[in-house]
Amino acid sequence: MPGGTQQGELNLLSSMSESSSSDIASRPTPTIQPAEGKLGILIPGMGAVTTTFIAGIEAIKQGMAKPIGSMTQMNTIRLGKRTDNNTPKIKDFVPLAKIEDLEFGGWDIFEENCYEAALHAGVLDKPLVESLREPLSKIKPMPAVFDSNYVKRIHGPNLKPKGSKMDHAEMLMDDIRNFKERTGSSRLAMIWCGSTEVFHRPAPVHNTLRDFECGLQKSDPEISPSQIYAYAALRMGIPHANGAPHLTTDTPALMQLARDRNVPIAGKDFKTGQTFMKTLIAPGLKSRMLGVAGWFSTNILGNRDGEVLDDPGSFKSKEESKLSALEQILQPDLYPELYEHIHHKVRIEYYPPRGDAKEGWDNIDIFGWLGYPMQIKINFLCRDSILAAPLVLDIMLFMDLAQRAGMRGVQEWLSFFFKAPMTAPGLYPEHDIFIQSMKLKNTLRWMKGENLITHLGLEYYD
Repeated sequence: MPGGTQQGELNLLSSMSESSSSDIASRPTPTIQPAEGKLGILIPGMGAVTTTFIAGIEAIKQGMAKPIGSMTQMNTIRLGKRTDNNTPKIKDFVPLAKIEDLEFGGWDIFEENCYEAALHAGVLDKPLVESLREPLSKIKPMPAVFDSNYVKRIHGPNLKPKGSKMDHAEMLMDDIRNFKERTGSSRLAMIWCGSTEVFHRPAPVHNTLRDFECGLQKSDPEISPSQIYAYAALRMGIPHANGAPHLTTDTPALMQLARDRNVPIAGKDFKTGQTFMKTLIAPGLKSRMLGVAGWFSTNILGNRDGEVLDDPGSFKSKEESKLSALEQILQPDLYPELYEHIHHKVRIEYYPPRGDAKEGWDNIDIFGWLGYPMQIKINFLCRDSILAAPLVLDIMLFMDLAQRAGMRGVQEWLSFFFKAPMTAPGLYPEHDIFIQSMKLKNTLRWMKGENLITHLGLEYYD
């Protein structure tokens, strides 16, 4: 496995929130292997998000666009004191794979190549897609593992032949080997950009890796397609991230496999539109000790994601993800006078004319001094895939970095990108986006042996 010193101990810091700055600073920093050669990005689901991401990367390669929205490409990181004026870009601070070294492959139940799928998704202007026709047309989806019990509103012909779920896992591993050989990729990473599967909780088959592999052999109905993809990736030592809200690697069996194979995992559910707004607004209200009586959220969208979420089972997965952030940020158990009786409701409506241009409305009923009521209204007319595409890039580059640094298991430092961040068992997730940003940048500083920044600032006044 790529990695450096103390690899066994680096299981790690998937959650840095429980350790003090001095504790973390005293841990040995990892030896990060260089990002040599090509990085192959494997994506189950080649719909709107995937095609927007790949088209964007190809446009950036050709100098037609800037990587706006990407932390890895555009954000800086402060090193040392404010007076040092040392703020390199993140991509110049840690050794990330370069844009020009990325290769793409994926699976989908539809046979359209990436160019055709991008036109069908309708996210990007047709002239832009036409200008990228040559590289996009070369990316053709491999037959997918699919189960209509988990995604009920869409059906397609590009499927793996019949067999057990273990057979399908072996087929996926063959696909991965062939992709790596065909593209000459030296390293791989996988991210789920497929449809949201129906809500389900861990079952006995998820308790241990032995149980899970036995379940694959017997085609246990509790094992979802996304878990088969994740199993194939982890078995082959490939980092895996989940961009959807359903159950995937957040089970004991697959977390055990990630540790056994020394592989990073992360997720889940891209933090793009309405929940992104919540993780911005809610920390501000809490910091000022303003009460919240109710928070009503509704969305309309018309893309394939909206069609899938029109099914109650898939919507349940999304609803659980969207509801969790607010409760964790506001902590009603600590502040019952302000947040114990909050009425939080989330709705998503499939509205085909809107396409990928999702619209989210939020009505927030708050109260302040002496209990006097006030309201906040938010109307976010966003483009779902435009917001998600740079997250895919950042997550994949950071997951590859974590792999080369020997950081196995849950990568909680990547919570910044997810609605429902994975954590160590029994640890509540941190949803405050400002804390998440600090966690991410301090992890990068730690990886490079730099001092962590607490923003205490007393050194300027000694």
